[in-house]
Amino acid sequence: MNTEWLDDFLALIEEGGFARAAEQRAVTQPTFSRRIRSLEDWVGAQLIDRTTHTMKLTPAGEAFKAVAEQTLRRLQLGREEARGIGKASAETLRFASTHALSLTFFPAWLRQLEKDEPTSVTVELTADHMVACERLMVEGSAQFLLCHHHEAAATRFGKDFRSVVLGEDVLLPVIAPRLADSISQSAPPQLAFAPESGMGRILAAAWAKSGNEPPASPVFTSHLASVLTAMARSGRGVAWTALSLVTEDIETGTLLRAPIPEQDVPIEIRLWRPRARQSPAAEALWTKALNAYPSV
Repeated sequence: MNTEWLDDFLALIEEGGFARAAEQRAVTQPTFSRRIRSLEDWVGAQLIDRTTHTMKLTPAGEAFKAVAEQTLRRLQLGREEARGIGKASAETLRFASTHALSLTFFPAWLRQLEKDEPTSVTVELTADHMVACERLMVEGSAQFLLCHHHEAAATRFGKDFRSVVLGEDVLLPVIAPRLADSISQSAPPQLAFAPESGMGRILAAAWAKSGNEPPASPVFTSHLASVLTAMARSGRGVAWTALSLVTEDIETGTLLRAPIPEQDVPIEIRLWRPRARQSPAAEALWTKALNAYPSV
């Protein structure tokens, strides 16, 4: 069995179609289809339901998805553990982070952890949207994930992962003063998160839980809160964003809170990691994080 077949299988699930998955994997669609067939032959069961127009897993495929994710993650972790033996002083700490927190939280948090004992390892940070960050963690390509979290919003992390709360934030709607003055009683244009956004996922889950309706026809979408915030500053509409991104804007009057404070969504800042033991440097950082936040 070729482990590339597992990557192919997970890419197919993520992209929802053979053509897009083949493009992601940089192979032709016929080659990609043959590799999926080879995986099914090896498993001994049909994993993809080919009787529908949309990509759908069979019950066997649903069961094998978790196996594929865990296998790739354990292979990556095992490889890193083998590499790390005898080289603890030259290790790399690999973080994934959502874009917003990579800017507003990560630098100061890392500096605080290193205040008493500077780290001697290389720190590698990959900033991306939530879907991509989750994929890095599931595949074992990152040791830690820094992201926003809300209890109502699902993640890809099951019992094989654990997390610690590092802080708090708030999702709130903001609007430029000149737009707020011009719209009077009419509904302002809405700027919305794209589906792959972690904040968008949190908002959708929080709205569903509270019975609120999401914006029906947004005039602009992006997976980046920083982009939506910039569009709000330019007067293009109301944007939901993290308070940590707009604290200075609100203090200086560049942006205003949109007049619906009861819809603010409190969120956590969490650090995720695999439950399995990681490299010595990663375990040392995790211990520091737990000691630095004993009340969470």
